[in-house]
Amino acid sequence: MVEDTIVQKLTASFDVHSLTVENESHMHNVPADSESHFKVVLVTDDFVGKNKVKQHQAVYRVLADELAGPVHALALHTYAVEQWQKTQQAPLSPDCLGGGK
Repeated sequence: MVEDTIVQKLTASFDVHSLTVENESHMHNVPADSESHFKVVLVTDDFVGKNKVKQHQAVYRVLADELAGPVHALALHTYAVEQWQKTQQAPLSPDCLGGGK
């Protein structure tokens, strides 16, 4: 499963404090049981001192194969532990606006 691969790769590549990976494909106009749209909330002190662009680039490098293949969309929410302790909640994903759904 793609979701399992994402979890394994992120866990192996970052000192994870908290990780949530949600398959949101069902919210989009894709075949049943698709694994193409994901929401990732990654909390790690590996992101201390890095802006969001650098944080996201680090994740994109780890998930390059998935993004080049089965993953069409990645809602990525990254936080250092201190940032997460202030927020404690990632934004909700918006409704799908395309694909006739």
